[in-house]
Amino acid sequence: MKPALLILAGLLLMNLNARSQDTNLFVFLCFGQSNMEGFPGIEPQDKTPASDRFTVLAAVDFPGLGRKKGNWYPAVPPLCRPSAGLCPADYFGRTMLSNLPVNIRIGIVDVAVAGCKIELFDKVHYPTYVATAASWMTNIINSYSGNPYAHLVAMGKRAQRDGVIKGILLHQGESNTNDKEWPNKVKGIYDHLIQDLNLKAEEVPLLVGELVNADQQGACASMNAIIDELPKTIPNSHIISSKGCGSRPDHLHFNPAGYRELGKRYAEKMLALLGYKATDPN
Repeated sequence: MKPALLILAGLLLMNLNARSQDTNLFVFLCFGQSNMEGFPGIEPQDKTPASDRFTVLAAVDFPGLGRKKGNWYPAVPPLCRPSAGLCPADYFGRTMLSNLPVNIRIGIVDVAVAGCKIELFDKVHYPTYVATAASWMTNIINSYSGNPYAHLVAMGKRAQRDGVIKGILLHQGESNTNDKEWPNKVKGIYDHLIQDLNLKAEEVPLLVGELVNADQQGACASMNAIIDELPKTIPNSHIISSKGCGSRPDHLHFNPAGYRELGKRYAEKMLALLGYKATDPN
């Protein structure tokens, strides 16, 4: 093909991509460990779709729900994997919708692995971590093609065909409790996501939730002091308080009410960053 025709073909392809991407579909990437998966157990009030404007991009197949990896579906929990439950992203999305113009839609991409350290999402060193992972964790990792970070990026690129990534939500830290290098490790992952998805850091904030709080006798509450330091390392990061968010008896996982409240708080921060004021979706 002649150079002029190659240039014309490239321009046509760029134009087609621009037309197919809906700037009113706000996409949010979610990753972390078990609390971002959502602890199993979904209450009846959470099973009704909030709106056809709230969708999830299936990161894996959900045979029982008829979901196929890489397609959009109504955002009814579980959003992460078939065995997961209610998570912060559920009421993040619901709260976002209740405070945004009716032409705006929300899309969630959730890739999380129970029990994992943040090292699992390190695109360079993850093989070392995977090599020592327990068999039950390896099964989860394999559902993400053996590389959760690369899978998150692939699903993010898939989502970008339809919408615009507006933020990244993280909930992780229990398995890195008292690891003072955690902020630097998170920065490495965030920087790679920005680069690999061709984003601008100043336009894509990182929202990070605290672990089950000391006021709920959180088993890993001491990690919150380290999590709270993250904005010193990543300027466009924001900490979501877990104070008062109820926990399950293990003091590691939030209960359904705790997930709802934490998700609402993620949304309140994101809405403020977008220039909106939040009200309760209920």
